[in-house]
Amino acid sequence: MSSSNLTETRSVLRWQAGRVARRAQDQVATEEPLEVRVNTRPVVVTMRTPGHDDELAAGFLLTEGLVRSATDIQRIAPYARNTSGNVLDVYLSPEVPVDFAKLTRHVFASSSCGLCGKASIESVRQQFNKIRSRLKLPVAVLRSLPEQLRQGQTAFEVSGGLHAAAIFDLRGRRVVVREDVGRHNAVDKVLGFGLLNNLLPFDRHVLMVSGRASFEIMQKALAARVPIVAAVSAPSSLAARFAVENGQTLAGFVRGDRFNIYSRPERIRLR
Repeated sequence: MSSSNLTETRSVLRWQAGRVARRAQDQVATEEPLEVRVNTRPVVVTMRTPGHDDELAAGFLLTEGLVRSATDIQRIAPYARNTSGNVLDVYLSPEVPVDFAKLTRHVFASSSCGLCGKASIESVRQQFNKIRSRLKLPVAVLRSLPEQLRQGQTAFEVSGGLHAAAIFDLRGRRVVVREDVGRHNAVDKVLGFGLLNNLLPFDRHVLMVSGRASFEIMQKALAARVPIVAAVSAPSSLAARFAVENGQTLAGFVRGDRFNIYSRPERIRLR
């Protein structure tokens, strides 16, 4: 994946060891707004890193419960009257009912929190069925995922300012990896990739994220039927509780030769 549109070059003054070292060029993560419109009606503005915007929109609609498959979407295209490229129109199939009142986001969501702007915690508990899966993931595969994810973080390598999410199969083969300034956007992009390429459900796959595991990430994984979620960092208490309630396996602090399993450990083959 090219990092050209994921970062911008900025002039900086480097300070090091108590003195100004020199002026230099630095790469910073790109952050711009994206307005998603459904059937010409605006539904959300999210701060994101440009790139794979069609996947971001599709993943958002999937995890909001508006669409279930690629056939539910007729077309995704830039809004013709906007020249910035930051407005996207999604046209749904005529047979897909759209209840805009059920869209739980308000008009703005920041890059750091996809749940900011939700009316209440109850409103984001989407009605997706619990995970019921007897699959087993070898522990060696789980331990290999952070390094494989890092290898796909081309923009992070030059900026240090982007989150990443990736989908892996049970053999540890990477299906897709995406980077974004917002962790929830990165997850939407990989799930949107699966939706648009008719790969869903991801019911024999693992979602790996570069940061912490939040409640919203667990909800998004549930929407795509992902049974195992792994994170390099910690889960929140609500994420761990959500995993327990919905039959998801949640592993945190997956680094080197250690990890913690917070829910459904029987899916990790430890020997």
